[in-house]
Amino acid sequence: MTPAPSPTSIRARVAVVLVGLLVAALPAAPVTASPRTASPSAAEPAARHRPVPAHVLGNQTVPAYSYADAIRESVWVQTSADSDGDGVRDRVAVDLVRPREAAAAGVRVPVIMDASPYYLCCGRGNESELKTYDAAGVIAKAPLFYDNYFVPRGYAFAAVDLAGTARSTGCEDVGGPAEVGSAKAVVDWLNGRARAYTADGRPVSATWSTGQVGMIGKSWDGSVANGVAATGVQGLATIVPISAISSWYDYMRYQGNLRTTDYPGYLHSYVSGRTDEACAQALARLRADSAEETGDYNAFWAQRDYRPSAGRVRASVFVAHGVNDLNVTTNQFARWWQELADQGVPRKLWLYQAGHEDPFDVRRAEWVTALHRWFDFWLQGLRNGVMNEPRVDLETAPGAWTTQRDWPAPGTRDVRVALGDGVTGTLGGRGARPGREQAYVDASLPEAELVAQPNTATAGRLVFLSGALTTPLRISGSPSVRLRVRVDRPTTELTARLVDYGTAERIRYDSSEGVRTLATESCWGASTDVDDACYRDTEEITAVSDHAVLTRGWLDAAHHRSLRFSTPLRPDRWYTVTVPLNAYDAVLPAGHVLGLVLGQSDPDFTETDDQDATVRVDLGRSELILPVAGRAGLPAVDVAPPVVTAPASPSAARTAGDTRQVP
Repeated sequence: MTPAPSPTSIRARVAVVLVGLLVAALPAAPVTASPRTASPSAAEPAARHRPVPAHVLGNQTVPAYSYADAIRESVWVQTSADSDGDGVRDRVAVDLVRPREAAAAGVRVPVIMDASPYYLCCGRGNESELKTYDAAGVIAKAPLFYDNYFVPRGYAFAAVDLAGTARSTGCEDVGGPAEVGSAKAVVDWLNGRARAYTADGRPVSATWSTGQVGMIGKSWDGSVANGVAATGVQGLATIVPISAISSWYDYMRYQGNLRTTDYPGYLHSYVSGRTDEACAQALARLRADSAEETGDYNAFWAQRDYRPSAGRVRASVFVAHGVNDLNVTTNQFARWWQELADQGVPRKLWLYQAGHEDPFDVRRAEWVTALHRWFDFWLQGLRNGVMNEPRVDLETAPGAWTTQRDWPAPGTRDVRVALGDGVTGTLGGRGARPGREQAYVDASLPEAELVAQPNTATAGRLVFLSGALTTPLRISGSPSVRLRVRVDRPTTELTARLVDYGTAERIRYDSSEGVRTLATESCWGASTDVDDACYRDTEEITAVSDHAVLTRGWLDAAHHRSLRFSTPLRPDRWYTVTVPLNAYDAVLPAGHVLGLVLGQSDPDFTETDDQDATVRVDLGRSELILPVAGRAGLPAVDVAPPVVTAPASPSAARTAGDTRQVP
């Protein structure tokens, strides 16, 4: 585990941002942050006598401006791309809501921005809200609560239609340069570095903006925020990626396996705002360049991988993710989080038990408060102590929250766990002798069948069980399985799952992401007749179950050397392969049993034609690598304990073959 950056490096980055806020504000008569918020610098004396704006009270912003009377306007920002090849640079629609009184007083305000492909096609939030416009084509209703809550508190809100969607021109390239560049161009315009126009073609500038921008969004929207931050654009002060992608390859490919066929083309068509043939060539390039026939990581995917550019990130990052998210899997946040840590980027993390959910629908009041304080610090420059608090908020069980210094949990270490003999083997015992083999033949088992009744010999899987835990076991981080295998086909899909066998109340995912919508509602900000700030309340869905899959991993065996190329397997040769599992955080209670289940083709999560292989595993040369927090470990046993589960039900995962989702 890479050490976290030192407090000194974090304080230095924070100081730079706070000083930058003051410098950005100096040319205007008033400033948007109290001079008391800045770190000592040469700029501070010049700002000391400037008036405190009406929306700042002490170390927080307060609702000082009318939401009903806010300025609402729509502009089109010119980007650097011509993604539809029509000889004209793309223009992206930006719908703005900002406080009128602040503009009248000459008070510049920072911007909270949500750039999305979903504003007209599909909706945002739990209630799938769409943008609506007045008769003049100016924004009347913006989805979500960000404008209702923050505009009265001295912020502007920008709802951006990504290139090729809704009212923007260009073609969607699904996480690529045109998409990311279209959102980056808006940050540039807010800092005076790009051009924008009204609907009738008049140039318009953002002189009302401090230039400080915070991007936020769930799923695809949050992925764009990651991508824009990775460009290093000046003026992007913070991002809040929620259930977001940091590598589109890892979203559409699971270690060389296709998640589903024609995924880039499907997503392009799902959100495209173009009804003509203008984007036919762009769509054809997506399909050709993504190399579906090989599953390789190539230049196309490198353009859509933001992690290698973590060193360019200037913004702070507030990550939120559900540990049971099966849409945008947890490796998306975990690997991005680690890259940011390596670069000393100021950051914060919320992890919760739900699946692909916004924390607004998990822990609403606390989330709004956390966002408010985060934006006040990073966009308004208010010293509210948010960076002096524990970095991580973690839901350890339904409704049970705690905080900790960092993630993975401090004190986590990788424990190497041996695999025992037998059809149902053991974890944590003496392990099998090198050369002790066990074979299994691909049976394309749905997950519910794969993990049920682990003591029963079932074709298509191998199961290894720990002894009953004598003390609670905390798993925190990214497990993996190192296997020594021989395969009678050029390749096969290899899968691994960690399972918690034991009765407990858990979040239920049969037809939801672990959250249900209630009949009551609560309000978060000010409202108008056409844009209210009220949303139906939610609650976690829980049920008592006798087991649960914690985390999963996949590998196309021919990609065991590199994701950039395939190495077909020879049937007479042994290979050492590593199957990485998605990041997870859980505490298994005493008395529970940890299971490792190996399978092959996976109809619940992937699509593959490479089926029917026989895999031989050298048990004595294979192991589970488990990130364990604290001193607890697995009991050393030589015989697998008896474990009984309820009959397998397909609701335990997804319907077989339903592998296509939208982020």
